[in-house]
Amino acid sequence: MARNGSISKVIHMTPDLASLVKTFIEQEQLPDSYLETVQQWFEPMVEELLVRISAHEGTYVVGISGCQGSGKSTLAALLVKMLNGMLGLRCINLSIDDFYLTHLERQNLAREVHTLLATRGVPGTHDVTLAMNTIRQLSESGQVAVPRFNKAIDDRYPEQDWPQLSGPVDVIVLEGWCLSIGPQNEAELEEGINALEQNEDADGAWRRYVNAAIRNDYLDFYGMVDYLVMLKAPGFDKVYEWRQNQEDKLAAAQSDAAGAYNRIMSPEELQRFIQHYERVTRHGLQTLPEKADVVFQLTDRQTIETRL
Repeated sequence: MARNGSISKVIHMTPDLASLVKTFIEQEQLPDSYLETVQQWFEPMVEELLVRISAHEGTYVVGISGCQGSGKSTLAALLVKMLNGMLGLRCINLSIDDFYLTHLERQNLAREVHTLLATRGVPGTHDVTLAMNTIRQLSESGQVAVPRFNKAIDDRYPEQDWPQLSGPVDVIVLEGWCLSIGPQNEAELEEGINALEQNEDADGAWRRYVNAAIRNDYLDFYGMVDYLVMLKAPGFDKVYEWRQNQEDKLAAAQSDAAGAYNRIMSPEELQRFIQHYERVTRHGLQTLPEKADVVFQLTDRQTIETRL
């Protein structure tokens, strides 16, 4: 294992990087053009990252923020593959999705605070304490149980089924759609911005709860990120299209599985589902670029247009 102090000595030793990436592309069933994306945009970023990691004491946390369908999970997996393959760094990628509150906990929130909190996703529906403790444990010596969430049953896997990892790791890659997006001003919460907010949150209680959760609970969590990457969509209107593409791929992949379509949303269900994320996503598109260390501007086709 290459620990931080030795990274600067081997930063340019990247034999057969192209072969490593090509294997990744095949495994992830990505288009061949993704190799050019890696070479043009991600390889230079990794070089920058290695310099920062070499100067950092302890575990380094790389955050990837972007709306649904922007390619966060793919980039997170790629970074782990490259950092491990290039230098033998011990890496793990985490998703904020794995830290959702349990189904029962969200049902209790829905009953006690607001019915919309039964739907996982928005700030206020994650166990932020669990997320922070997991990152801290991964930075220390010892066995760590890494939480995993099962979206098929809308609940966390039993703790005995969580994968075990020996700490400390060198790099944690943390990805999430709302990662590092700050709270809005109270005045911005007054008017509902879509049908969901206007019809199901007319008094603004839900969106105020979400905003307060960001301000009171999430900022310390976001503060654990050492280097932030933003995958910036052209606009919120692309989120529905990209998320529908994900649903279509899921349906195709599970078409032969019994009961699979019970987990596929109809266009109407997806439209309502996406509206849960609209406010925070729009706010992030406006405010996150000034916070991120690197911003990749995406095209309508989810490819990178430029680095901001």
